[in-house]
Amino acid sequence: MNKKLLFSLSLAIFFQFLILIGMYVSAALPLWTGQEIRLKTIPVDPRSLFRGNYAQLQYKISQIETKHFPDSKNLRNGEVVYIILKPGKNELYEFARVSLDRPQEGIFLRARIENRWYEEKADYFRLKFGIEAFFAPKDKALELENKLRENGIAVLMVSSSGKARIKGIIEN
Repeated sequence: MNKKLLFSLSLAIFFQFLILIGMYVSAALPLWTGQEIRLKTIPVDPRSLFRGNYAQLQYKISQIETKHFPDSKNLRNGEVVYIILKPGKNELYEFARVSLDRPQEGIFLRARIENRWYEEKADYFRLKFGIEAFFAPKDKALELENKLRENGIAVLMVSSSGKARIKGIIEN
């Protein structure tokens, strides 16, 4: 094999490895450096034949009325918004306000607009935070299902950029 080809192949493999490492570090960074917060969950069916044992989670902040969004008529699916949180009862965080620009301080979550829907009295944006699924070992799946039926609490680690990762699920 010619040295130039071998070098090019090695370089391509090295860059692919760097990309994988970068993806891992980006996903794990909130767990390493984030601040712990707790959000109340809304129960959803926790199993999938194809994805394994996991809990699909929803939060009250996953559905926000459009009246809270500045310039809501021009927002589209996939746009990034920031949900600013405030401490509430029982050490749980709750919705304070929405920003289209990244806040410089405080606790906030980065979200993407998933869709918009209308009801009789109001219309809403459904938001996706990247913390909607929590994977658990097979033996813990039933226990997790019961916790979610009783309104479990998601323990999150939130980085300074607003990215969050689930640290665990606890009972209310």
